Parts: sequence; structure tokens; C-alpha cells
Amino acid sequence: MGLLKEHDFGTPAKPGPATVTVEIDGVPVTVPEGTSIMRAAAESGTDIPKLCATDSLEAFGSCRLCLVEIDGRKGTPASCTTPVAEGMRVRTQTPRLEKLRQGVMELYISDHPLDCLTCAANGDCELQDMSGVVGLRQVRYGYEGENHLDAEKDTSNPYFDFDPAKCIVCSRCVRACGEVQGTFALTIEGRGFDSKVSPGANELFMDSECVSCGACVQACPTATLQERSVVDLGMPTRTVLTTCAYCGVGCSFKAELRGDELVRMVPHKDGGANEGHSCVKGRFAFGYATHPDRKLKPMIRERITDEWREVDWETAIGYVAERFRDIQARHGAGAIGGITSSRCTNEEVYVVQKLVRAAFGNNNVDTCARVCHSPTGYGLKQTFGTSAGTQDFRSVAKSDVIMVIGANPTDAHPVFASRMKRRLREGAKLIVVDPRRIDLVRSPYIEATHHLQLAPGTNVAVVNAMAHVVVTEGLLDREFVDSRCEDFDSWAEFIARPENSPEAVEEITGVPAAEVRAAARLYAGGGNAAIYYGLGVTEHSQGSTMVMGMANLAMACGQIGREGVGVNPLRGQNNVQGSCDMGSFPHELSGYRHVSDDAVREVFEKLWDRQLLPEPGLRIPNMFDAAIDGTFRGLFVQGEDIAQSDPNINHVHAALSAMELVVVQDLFLNETAKFAHVFLPGTSFLEKDGTFTNAERRINRVRPVMPSKIGMDEWQVACEIAKAMGYDMHYNSASEIMDEIASVTPTFAGVSFAKLDKLGSVQWPCNDAAPEGTPVMHVDEFVRGKGRFMQTPFVPTRERSNRKYPLILTTGRILTQYNVGAQTRRTANVAWHGEDVLEIHPHDAEVRGVNDGDVVTLSSRVGTTTLRARISDRMPVGVVYTTFHHPVTGANVVTTENSDWATNCPEYKVTAVQVGLKNAAAGHDAAHNEEPALVD
Repeated sequence: MGLLKEHDFGTPAKPGPATVTVEIDGVPVTVPEGTSIMRAAAESGTDIPKLCATDSLEAFGSCRLCLVEIDGRKGTPASCTTPVAEGMRVRTQTPRLEKLRQGVMELYISDHPLDCLTCAANGDCELQDMSGVVGLRQVRYGYEGENHLDAEKDTSNPYFDFDPAKCIVCSRCVRACGEVQGTFALTIEGRGFDSKVSPGANELFMDSECVSCGACVQACPTATLQERSVVDLGMPTRTVLTTCAYCGVGCSFKAELRGDELVRMVPHKDGGANEGHSCVKGRFAFGYATHPDRKLKPMIRERITDEWREVDWETAIGYVAERFRDIQARHGAGAIGGITSSRCTNEEVYVVQKLVRAAFGNNNVDTCARVCHSPTGYGLKQTFGTSAGTQDFRSVAKSDVIMVIGANPTDAHPVFASRMKRRLREGAKLIVVDPRRIDLVRSPYIEATHHLQLAPGTNVAVVNAMAHVVVTEGLLDREFVDSRCEDFDSWAEFIARPENSPEAVEEITGVPAAEVRAAARLYAGGGNAAIYYGLGVTEHSQGSTMVMGMANLAMACGQIGREGVGVNPLRGQNNVQGSCDMGSFPHELSGYRHVSDDAVREVFEKLWDRQLLPEPGLRIPNMFDAAIDGTFRGLFVQGEDIAQSDPNINHVHAALSAMELVVVQDLFLNETAKFAHVFLPGTSFLEKDGTFTNAERRINRVRPVMPSKIGMDEWQVACEIAKAMGYDMHYNSASEIMDEIASVTPTFAGVSFAKLDKLGSVQWPCNDAAPEGTPVMHVDEFVRGKGRFMQTPFVPTRERSNRKYPLILTTGRILTQYNVGAQTRRTANVAWHGEDVLEIHPHDAEVRGVNDGDVVTLSSRVGTTTLRARISDRMPVGVVYTTFHHPVTGANVVTTENSDWATNCPEYKVTAVQVGLKNAAAGHDAAHNEEPALVD
């Protein structure tokens, strides 16, 4: 398509039925009550001139360009701030209005640089457009008087410039920062002619609270805020709609190109997940796709100590197939396996798990969800009957109480966090359950009603205590429980036991009993209450227990099955949900159906023409253990850096070193590739054709913005390996793969590329019963019939602090980096986060003689690493925190083998450690000064 320009209606749509009829320039239009005249006019086909108005922001009425005349009323009111009334007759074009608008525009132009022909926004400037629309032909005031034309440009941000000389002080950027993003980093300083946009109390954007989400750039009607890529490459000329490949929010973007070169990524207003908003990663950090570190040719080597040598695809695929077949001949069919990627499309993941089951002849397939959200799958399936979140993201706008548990949305899921903050500013109450004081506890115009700052590893004790209050104080939704749930009585007897009371667990959790009781009462009685949780729930030895505990609490209070409620996992990677949906676990085929089910297996066996094993295969930790034991000898790794992301890295390295053949498919030579014998290049999301499924079960199209740089699609590579191993697997397109997925997966039965292209996106289940998808789950009944209450006894983690390791380490993410950093470290995002640091409480730092910025050693019983200390009171005494985005630091060197009892999800969030001062500058150099290209 050409350049897609979305129609701007000037003001947001109002909810409700269209009941008010007005006449605009003689044309009748019927709109919902409260609709502005400006929007009503736009819906009738008349665009009223505007500068300060845009339909992503509430009306402001400052530019005075959108004046109209209304029969029976004096004056010329602003159409953006004037609501319609029944029978109103409006005129948008009269000689009087023409003269007024020209006068207003004349004032703007008199204080604006006349460099349109050389301006980067030429052709995409609303000031330029409106000058033509109002018929401005002269500027009588001249340009020699007082003006702002010599204002200094701010070039501190690596992605966009701020040129105050071109600013018309429309406040759109300021309002976008507040209303859309919720950061409130920008303000208007001064009054009258001296008014100017300012990034807070600081002079530069990089020194301010700005999070570089791009909302201000998107809102700016001139070239005041402009992407550097547009300045460098010119205005784009065509658009490809696609989906972001970072976090599980799944934002829709317009990839805008000039010729074959990607100029910018613009959030799509019709994106179901983001509705026109973005974050710094999705909006700006796409440069890794063309980074010179990318490997574009297959490479092989006999031993991991050898140098890589480039080969053609035929040679590489033949080598992989021959070596895998040889391993199976000597060690058995189960001696090899595969790991699918949550960064790849549903279609690519489906083909890889099919490769393992049909060509390898075993069920040894797993996915990175093993180390993040596998407890979500287990816990929600046991209680609700399906392994996914219950709501769509829009649902949070109907929440009265929001409980955030073990998640940091402003850093890890920022676009959803902006939705949440908007609802909190409107009056919803917030409960935060987290050992760390995340930004949501207190930020501009937001303060949590309760922050339950629990000790790491005590989640289950806290949720049980809240449920105890609900049961013993009679806060239950008895009607919901009786009609829609089962096994309640035995659970209620368990949860009402004295050992589950807030007073009994206070010594364990560190949370005052009164706070727990107050939070429970708020959740149960505050109206619509929603739970949003993250890896701080799942990455524990009791991760599955905690998921079931949250489900119990939601059912007991009737907070399931409508908008504004639910139990909602915030998925980490872009396609974690999809990779699980596609059958990437060793015990499940697509749609979460167990391999032991004869009827399910028969469906796949008939289609694939292969007999499938009824026994589950090896999980990732089992693969590692078996490799060290000598029984697992070969591994295909699709787009995951397990040598950096998995726990107890020394153990992972030993397992990889023990294998005869490790095949890595990725964009870059990552940490895992150091142990690989074959490297197969992969495709970036800008080259992919397929679908991603986000945290709200939304299936979004991913469309190729540029041709594959490796000459093949990733699913084609898997097909060719299967063929070389003797199993004929072939598809003509990604669309064909989705058609097969739909044919064997009931929740995807109604999904096709054609439907997604028509509707934009759908949320599974999408089938005959829900042909356009399912925004809210479990409305009339649970997927399993009745919701099942599960007993959730608190079992303390085996990982305890002691005299040798007296501190507890917990880990998390930061806004500007993503997962193991392979993508974001190859962009300008390193300007914000160039290294992982260790946050340590002032008391713990003082005891150890550690000052802010010192290089320290971080040691556990399994390993030691080195990083820089940052003194912070975000954590309680005795708890330290770090991120894991840089392989130089290798935070997972210290995390242990402890894992969730049901799923083997690693217990990243609780590691007993010691911190000591490293008294050598050389230590810092060794730990931090390598170039990323050398280590990844």
C-alpha cells in the first residue's frame, strides 16, 4: 500500500449509542451524547481546521482555529470543546470564520521559521496544511520583531530532536505525555509570548523523566519534535502494517518506508493492544535488524574450539540432518530434541515442534516459557481450564481495584502500564504486591492504596492470608461460588485455618497483618477487581501454587467473567502465549491437549502421517541433566539464548559442552552459539510473515517489511531439515501453516490470514461459537465447566539466606532493554542502560563498605559475577536486585537450580547471595568493558 494516513477526528469518540442529531453545513449527523462538534463534523465528512486538537487527546481549545457558528448562539465557539445538542445547526465555513482563522494563522506563521522546502516535515506538517486550508496568503506583521527563531535545538535524545524555534505551544506534546503515556515529563513554562515547552525542571530531554515513548513526537503538528530517521532518510512514502517483536503487549505498528528502506515505526491507531501508543523499544529500537553483527550465512564447525566456516544452505542442512541421524542411530531416537522460540511466529514455532515430533520421532520439545510462564499454564488450567489470561487489555478501563503482583508494568509492559495509569488517575484503587518499590507505588498522580512489600518467596503466604480474610469475614460472592465453582468447601476449610491468617504469616512475609486485611477487604468489596501478575509470581518454587492461589481468590470474590476483573498474566516475550498455544511443551500438542490423549494424537497422526509417542518428552532442565549423564546428545535451538537466560549458567554450559551437536538458529552469534556446531541465520520480525499471539490471547498479523536477508523463511529451514531427515514436510506459505494450525486446534478453528487481514486481529478462542474471537473468557461458565478451588499450602523455598549468603537476590527488567539484550543492546537504547547494576539498600551497603558506583562481587553457592552497585531504598534491608540484559554481567551465573514443583520453572526471584567490594579497577575493566559484539 501507499502511505497509510489515519483519519484524525479531532477529539476522542464518546461511548454509547448515537442518539443526538445535529445539522452541520446542512448535513444531518447522529452521534452519541457528549460528542464534540468537531468530531461530529468529521464523521459527517467535514474536517474543521485545527492545530491543538487530535483524537488521541481530550479537547483543549487553545489554538482558536476550529471556531464555528451555531444558529441561535452568540460568538464563535471552539468546535473541539463544544458538545453537540439535539437540533443544533452548525456552520463551519462563513466569511466571518474565514477571516478569523486567517488572522489566527497569521500570528502563528509570524513566529515560525519559513524553511518549509528544506524542513524534514515538509509534506507532513499540520501547520503547513492548515495554512493552505484557511487560505493564508500573507503575513502582515513581518518577521523582524520579537520571536523565538533563535531558540536552541535539543539533540540530546538519540532518536528525536526538539526544535523550540518551530514550536507553536499547542500543548499537544505536553498533553500526550500526561494523558497517553502518564509520565508527565513535559510542561509549559512561562506565560503569554514567553510560553515554551520544557522537559520538566531540566533543560534537556535526556536529563528529564521522559521515557522516549514517542507519544510527544506522534502528537506534534510541526517539526518541533521530529525523528532523526526522518531527517536523515526523508519522509516515508509507503506503509506495511505489522506487530512489534518485543514484549507480550503485542503493539500494532505502521512500518513506514521510503523505497525499500525503513524510515520509522508509527503505532497504529487501530491496533487492538495499543490503540496508537508505543514505548521506546517498539517505536525506535528496530535498528538491530540491519546491524552489522547479524550473521546472514550458515556456518559449521566440527568442534566448538574450531573457527566457524561459512557454507551454503544445502550443505548446512545436510550436515545437520546427517549428524542428528547418526546420533539417533548410536544413542536412540530420544537422544535429540529442540527448543522453540517465543520471539518467532506461531507458524515458525508450530513447524519446529512438528519437526521434533514427526521427523525426530520424539516429544523432546520445549520452549522458553519453561523458564518464565509455565506455572501460568499449569495453574490456570487446573482452576479455570485453560492456560491463558482472562481479559483483553481494554478491560482495565472498567476496573475499580487493580492488584499488581510480581510485575513491573511501567518497565516490562509500558504500553499496557499507560492504560492502567490512566484508569488509576480516574480513581481506581491500586494494590501492589512486590518486594521492591516499583514506580507504580508512587508516581505522578498515582499512589498505591496498599504496597504489600513482602519477603521474596512468600507470595503464597500472602495470597492465602488475603483469601483467609475473605472467607472468615464473609466477603465471599456466595452466589458466584455456588453456581459456578466446585471443591469450595474443602478449600474454605483449608484457607480458614489459623495458620493462614494475616497475623500468623506476618513473621514469614514481613507484611503487617493490618495491611493484608485492608488489601483483602478492598479487593473483595471495592467493585470490579482485576489481578495482573508477572514473573515475580511464576519464577518461584511455588509458582504454580501461587497462580492457583490467585485464581482461588478471584473465584471466591466473583471477580471473573466480565470486564474489569480477571486473572491476567503479563507475558514477557512477544509470542510466549503463542509458542505455548502451538504445542511447544513436551506433554502437549497445540491447544494444550495432552499427548497421552488417543483421540487428540489420532488427529495429528492422520494429518502428519506419522505415529506419535503417547509419553511426554524431556523438559529443558531434563535435557541438560540427560546431556551431562550422556544420554541426550543433540539439540536444535530456535531463537533462544539459553546460555544466558537459563538459571545456573555453569550447569547449562556443562550440558551444552557435553552434546555432540548443538544447532543454533538466531540473528547473532549469542552466548549459546559459543557451544554450537552449526549456526543457522534467522530472520528479524521485519522479514517475517505470520502471526504473534500476545498476553491477552490476541492474534496479530506480522507482515514482511523487507525481504528475508538470509534468502529463506525460518519455517522453510525447519521443513528442509525434516526432509533431509526423511520426513517430507512442505508448505507453500505461512498462510498454509496457519490453515493447518486451525484445522487441528479447536481454539484457532476460525483463524486465517484472510480473517486477520479483514478484522485486524482476533482473540482466541476463535471458532464457530465465537467467529470474531473472545475478548473476555469464562463469561457464563469456565472452560472446564466449573471453576475448581485448589488447596495451596505455603511451602517455604529451600533457598534460604545464611551466614555465608545473608542477602536475597531478586531480578527483573528495565524499560529500555529487552530480555537478554541481544536486540536492544544493538540500538541506541544503550544510552539509558549500558550495564546491569546491583541495587542495594543503604544499610546493607554501609555494612559492607560499598558506595554508590563501586564495583562489587555478587556470589551465591553456584557462582560469582561482578557488577556496579547502586545505592537504593527501593528494596527492604536484606534484599538486592539486578537486571539480566548484559551477558558481560551474566546475572544468571548466580541463580540456582531450584524450580517450581509442577513445571520446573526456575526460581530466579529468590537466590541467597553475598555482596562484597571488589578492590581492583582491573576487575571492573574485565567485567564491563568488553564490546557487546564480542560476547553475543
